[in-house]
Amino acid sequence: MNTSNNHTGARPAPTRVRPFEITQKLPRLQKMVFGKQLAPTRERYDQLVDALWQGDEPMDTLLDWIMEGNARERRGMYDKAVKEGIDAVDNAPQPLKDFFALVDRDPDWLDRELLEEGVGVVQSLGEFGLYIMRDQALMVGYLLSGFNHALVATGALNKGASQRTGETLKWWMDCTEHGGMERFGEGFINTLHVRWVHSMVRRHLQTRKEWDNNEWGIPANQTDMVATYLAFGSVLLLGVRLGGVIITPHESRAVMHLWKYAGWLMGVEEKWLVDSEMEGFRLLRHTQATQSRPDWTSKELGEALSKEPFDRIYPWKNTFPRLHKLYLKYEYHSHLSLTRLFLSREQMSALGLPAWVLPWYPAMTTPLRIARGVYQRASRADKRTLEKNGREQQIYRMKAVFGEREHGIIQPDKNHPAHIG
Repeated sequence: MNTSNNHTGARPAPTRVRPFEITQKLPRLQKMVFGKQLAPTRERYDQLVDALWQGDEPMDTLLDWIMEGNARERRGMYDKAVKEGIDAVDNAPQPLKDFFALVDRDPDWLDRELLEEGVGVVQSLGEFGLYIMRDQALMVGYLLSGFNHALVATGALNKGASQRTGETLKWWMDCTEHGGMERFGEGFINTLHVRWVHSMVRRHLQTRKEWDNNEWGIPANQTDMVATYLAFGSVLLLGVRLGGVIITPHESRAVMHLWKYAGWLMGVEEKWLVDSEMEGFRLLRHTQATQSRPDWTSKELGEALSKEPFDRIYPWKNTFPRLHKLYLKYEYHSHLSLTRLFLSREQMSALGLPAWVLPWYPAMTTPLRIARGVYQRASRADKRTLEKNGREQQIYRMKAVFGEREHGIIQPDKNHPAHIG
């Protein structure tokens, strides 16, 4: 038993876990706003620590079957079933049938109308929604180094921040397209692709010398997957609110419902799926009890992401090359400024970011978003038009991030733990 982490659960706590007593010490402001529930109970703490040893049983069981035989052939059957349905696979083996009987069935709680409303809300956020995902969810997440080590071990630093950001953005865009989470939508298909990659990482990364289960738990574990899916819901909503966007309680529920389904499809166990923004924020705070302090991975990943804007390519680059270069510098500084809204100087330094940055960008733009939101609500602006305009902004930004590269999600190369030779 790892008594240094004071864990009383079923298995020893990996050394990345913070002691229970530390998790109970909340800043006064957080306690006033969110109450004592922001700190995990002993039961919740032990559950999340134990979840560091838990993967995705349905996907991991299917992967065991795939790897027992002709892996390339069986992987081909899996891909065909994902894209065309299980009935498209001739004489589909029982393990494949069992897995797709699970994911093809809508969970009892799924409300597709509410989910589509969530899609509309996310689209209407426009480019600011992307800014929050990048500068709060992704960047701030790098402070939690327990999650980082699996990312680094898959070659994230070698791939480059622009490619990694583009792949994440592409998946996010697919999930937030109307109809994207229908059975044959791109969001549904690509989520199952990511689920496969996670399972392969769990299987193969543990055999590499750079991975230590006793320190980090298993790769792509339940606790880290919970934190990931909540970043797309609760963190997004908190960030846009702080940036002046008006979100109604119903819109909040719709966005959370969208990512609840995405999390379920990703392989997060139902006991970790939440319905409300506040419930999600509390659970996210509880997962931080299992995260180690910032280390070298935080600095490497944070610094790389901060410089990602310099790799963007906008359609007018060749027409106005000097202006394009100047604009990329503006984007670099505006992203840093938005991140500074959420982080202290010490945290900025831990991410390899300049500590002297001030949150000038949110200070300048937040009043405009508040005024625009008030006007739109008062004038009852057409939601579809707002969604369309916001989506166009998001597509424009995504194309710039990819530049001249193909728009796609992760395809593991020979050095990636999820590669099949």
